[in-house]
Amino acid sequence: MFALSNNLLNVNFNDFYQILLPLGLILFVSKMLGLFSKKLGLPEVIGILIAGVLLGLIQYLPNQDQSIPTAIFNADVREGLNFLAKIGVVLIMFSTGLGTDLKQLKNTGGAAVVITVAGVAVPMLLGFLVAFLFGAGENLLQNMFYGVILTATSVAITVETLKEMGKLNSKIGTAIVSAAILDDIIGIVLLSFIAGLAGAGNEPVWWTIVKIVMFILLSIASGLLMRKAFAWLDRRWEGHKRIFIFAFAFCFILSYCAERFFGVADITGAFFAGLAFSGSRSAMSIEKRDHTISYMLFTPVFFSNIGIKADFSTLFNSGSFLLFGLCFVLAGIVGKLVGCGFGAKLCKFSNRDSFRAGIGMMARAEVVLVCTEKGMQYGMIDSRLVPFVLILIMITSLLTPMLLKMSYRHDPDMVAVGTALKDPSLR
Repeated sequence: MFALSNNLLNVNFNDFYQILLPLGLILFVSKMLGLFSKKLGLPEVIGILIAGVLLGLIQYLPNQDQSIPTAIFNADVREGLNFLAKIGVVLIMFSTGLGTDLKQLKNTGGAAVVITVAGVAVPMLLGFLVAFLFGAGENLLQNMFYGVILTATSVAITVETLKEMGKLNSKIGTAIVSAAILDDIIGIVLLSFIAGLAGAGNEPVWWTIVKIVMFILLSIASGLLMRKAFAWLDRRWEGHKRIFIFAFAFCFILSYCAERFFGVADITGAFFAGLAFSGSRSAMSIEKRDHTISYMLFTPVFFSNIGIKADFSTLFNSGSFLLFGLCFVLAGIVGKLVGCGFGAKLCKFSNRDSFRAGIGMMARAEVVLVCTEKGMQYGMIDSRLVPFVLILIMITSLLTPMLLKMSYRHDPDMVAVGTALKDPSLR
């Protein structure tokens, strides 16, 4: 991030106005396609990503006089968008931490832990094997990072589907949501660990592990302190905007300390900062204001910027990389389906509920994009992977609600509901 900031200082700010048109286009097109995506029953992020891809395709339009297409997304504009996207990443992870309900874990006992561990281990192993067999990474750590990317999950669309069918509070519904909470935490820690080892240079592995543990302990201690401080602030100035400003300050400071002093990814600091406030009295007001600010500018820029940077022109330039990308997408789908399904089966869930666990944890969205972005920033993955990550997100977002609804088609409760709806006397 610091290198990026230094580059921005060299941008000709006399031409600062050049970024205004791209920002306007990103916000308008993202919102329109995001709303359209929601109407189709898909996450809004799908529409925003498609908006970024469409805007990115502008640069491939015929431009013999080097005018409009080149001017819209020139080098300086891309630097500016990258900078805003970096802030968007931090805010996304802060929001993810805020929305993590740790109390939910008590409702499922060890089931969520088993499902999560299996659901992280299997896709990570498959991602590593695919990267290793195709020689995607130059070393062990880079190949492992490809696996880490596939550990991320997003159950927003799963929650909405289960809620629609009245199954969110069922035993398997609660297990899926709880497993997703643990999945985020484990995935972020794994990312920080691999990235820490990659950036450790000549440092011994044990020292990298010590620094990560020290940061987690610092996060817990400072989080508990902030939680008490904000409880007092909320009693004094309930719902006041200054509480949100202080929460933002804590998020940015902890993110800075994570990367500057502990070699841990800044997004880990943001996630733990959000985790500190989750479930607190202030959490709802903080999350509401965070959502307003981040989704007005920074978050759409981040998602759109991913789409803009996705270079589809190189997709078919290398047959081996195309095959690798397709296998990587398949590993992402099968990894969660098999891993989480097997974990649920170990916890004595029925075959059908185990299948639902795998389907429910299969969807990907913002966290996988954040991991991919960090991988490119650290030089751990090939930037040509981005189109395949977008494909993985879109496929799983489409398959998850379809397969979940199919799995409940012959459920006794759902059949009874369907019969009641068809009977005019019961309407």
